[in-house]
Amino acid sequence: GLIYNVNRMQNGDVHVTMSLTAPGCPVAGEMPGQVAEAIAKVDGVGKVAVELVWDPAWSPDRMSDDAKLALDF
Repeated sequence: GLIYNVNRMQNGDVHVTMSLTAPGCPVAGEMPGQVAEAIAKVDGVGKVAVELVWDPAWSPDRMSDDAKLALDF
């Protein structure tokens, strides 16, 4: 997946906008919860909301050079 935006509100709540690599991604049901759980562990964080979006669509050219190298792209 790819995280597009993280907004932390003054009260500590966090809203994340992210995409998955494909609509049929096998972890689509798990990934948002895993992201929310990881963020919730940070001190001072309140409620965490993770929103899946499909625009802009993910593509390999959105990967960093390090990620491309690690995945042999």
